[in-house]
Amino acid sequence: RGFMREHEYLQCLHFNSLRLPSGGLANMSLPIVLAVDDAAKDRVGAAPDVALAGPDGELLAVLRSVEIYPHNKEERIARTWGTTAPGLPYVDEAITPAGNWLIGGDLEVLQPIKYNDGLDHYRLSPQQLRDEFDKRGADAVFAFQLRNPVHNGHALLMNDTRRRLLEMGFKNPILLLHPLGGFTKADDVPLPVRMEQHSKVLEDGVLDPETTIVSIFPSPMHYAGPTEVQWHAKARINAGANFYIVGRDPAGMGHPTEKRDLYNPDHGKKVLSMAPGLEKLNILPFKVAAYDTVAKKMAFFEPSRSQDFLFISGTKMRTFAKTGENPPDGFMCPGGWKVLVDYYNSLQTEGATAPAAATV
Repeated sequence: RGFMREHEYLQCLHFNSLRLPSGGLANMSLPIVLAVDDAAKDRVGAAPDVALAGPDGELLAVLRSVEIYPHNKEERIARTWGTTAPGLPYVDEAITPAGNWLIGGDLEVLQPIKYNDGLDHYRLSPQQLRDEFDKRGADAVFAFQLRNPVHNGHALLMNDTRRRLLEMGFKNPILLLHPLGGFTKADDVPLPVRMEQHSKVLEDGVLDPETTIVSIFPSPMHYAGPTEVQWHAKARINAGANFYIVGRDPAGMGHPTEKRDLYNPDHGKKVLSMAPGLEKLNILPFKVAAYDTVAKKMAFFEPSRSQDFLFISGTKMRTFAKTGENPPDGFMCPGGWKVLVDYYNSLQTEGATAPAAATV
């Protein structure tokens, strides 16, 4: 209903759920909060309601019956990430520099946020997505989230999932391609470039535009592993999905100070299969795809002939694009690959023409 009051915040942090007025529980693994500093807290004072404005001063919403309470950052970080090690990207970006108070209340939305970046038509609300699924006559909706460009291995997985759903008896499964649109790490490909690349994937027929809906999922990436992946799943239920494709180490990252994964790579999908409040969502395990050097295309990995497969990581893919080296034929559609190459070329051009920094 709005930004969390303290009792909701504590339930979320400690139980990964919220108690509903009906007595039931709703899964809620990440806090939805608004941080304010001392000056803003003093300005609010004892006012019952607070206006929320955009960066240009436009009135967006009113927060009703507000409550202000301490923002214990260490507790929030420890409960959400399972560590307080330095170097957690979202913590450094949004929590450490945030205010020391949280303000909660019921949100009265006056107008939707507009980014005016040419991508607002992709920012569909959960209700708008449900309406679109109904319009297309979907009898199953399967969601796929990613924060990287779509390569042919992703497409193979999504197309194979649709085939499996048809074999299960569904007549018109619709894919929700739901790229993450909030904060991502600095080395991730920016959202506008990813959206252009996704568009080329549809134009080139790698995914069928008639059975695919592309929409931006506006959440920031926390890289909080099994805790965060519950939020991702809950959001897709709200949007009307009943199947969710989950891979290895969803929402995970490397440990910020040690040479290992921060989370067990299998725990995300295991947690989703057991998480209270997510029973409506059918979890589809992510099949491993790699480049088949014999067939010269992306294919599902076969352990019996592992020597024939080449794994191209996201880091390797970005290195190819940065250096102008082409990946193997069949790794990504040509139109989509050109978008990435053009993006990295533009960065090199900007770097070459940028003025030298002053010596201080």
